Amino acid sequence: MLKKVSTDIARAATAPDRPAVAVESVSKQFTQWKRRQDDGQRTGIKSLFRQEKQTVTALDDVSFRIGRGEFVAYAGPNGAGKSTTMKLLAGMLQPTKGAVSVLGMSPEKDRIALMRKLGVLFGNRTELWWDHPVIQSFEWKKVVWDIPDEVYERNLDMVTALLDIGEIRGTFARELSLGQRMRADLAMMLLHSPELILLDEPTLGLDVVAKRQMIGFLKKINREQGVTILVTSHDMDDLEEMARRILMISRGKLAFDGSFDGLREITGNLTRFTVTTDGRRPELADCRLLGEKHGVFEFEVDMSRLPIQGLLTRLSQVDGILDVEIRKAPIEQVIAQIYQTWKAAPPTD
Repeated sequence: MLKKVSTDIARAATAPDRPAVAVESVSKQFTQWKRRQDDGQRTGIKSLFRQEKQTVTALDDVSFRIGRGEFVAYAGPNGAGKSTTMKLLAGMLQPTKGAVSVLGMSPEKDRIALMRKLGVLFGNRTELWWDHPVIQSFEWKKVVWDIPDEVYERNLDMVTALLDIGEIRGTFARELSLGQRMRADLAMMLLHSPELILLDEPTLGLDVVAKRQMIGFLKKINREQGVTILVTSHDMDDLEEMARRILMISRGKLAFDGSFDGLREITGNLTRFTVTTDGRRPELADCRLLGEKHGVFEFEVDMSRLPIQGLLTRLSQVDGILDVEIRKAPIEQVIAQIYQTWKAAPPTD
């Protein structure tokens, strides 16, 4: 039964030749009213009648495409425009300029038809009925969305098995832990066999075990069923584990579109390595010492300046080394350096 469901979803997700998402020269502006101030002081009641209109640009001429079956991360600092983009794709907002196409449809004009093919999950929200068992929320969706009995039963079996929610289907939503609720929300989102799912901070607040379950499930439905996934998160390690491509946005503009390795190249291909010695501190030129504990020294090196062969040559010339382990710098560190660079750079027109 599970195999049949997987085949059906995969066929639906990969059959059309058009991209799953096409964003073309999209800008989104919001109007805000701001109280006027005199000499830096609020004018009290008078300020209520002396307000200035302010235009805030959330997205500025953004363009990108996502192919069917891709797993793409969408990242950026707070206020960069991530949530605005997700809401545009879901039809919750409309662009000020430009065009958005999702699964070949307009989120603005074809919202009802699109929602039957789209799944949306915001980490800080839930569609579960708070004072009812989880299964009642599932059954409510079946009726309201007019999901055929056969499709509903197949997908219910699938999400129950893969998300391990069998024991909580009869539990009231208000009694669920955060990890249980997130799994139940994800299960509910998948009951109608969406071809594309948009996830905004799906691992927010989850413990290690719940996070592993969530990430494993998302990778599985993407790999085995061909479901297209676009996900945002502030946890860059999670994004690197899940996605194969990352879009990065800064100040409303698309600043990067490529692989995580490509991001590392921007910062000079930083690499970390540990050196275990007989107690002596190794002296390595062009390598920055990060710390030492019990004879294990951690260094950072820019491989664009000191290639691996040069590093190994220098290590071979140091006495007292017992072991060496080389690994990529954590993606969190890479992203932090990029954010600092963007923050220091002047805004571009």
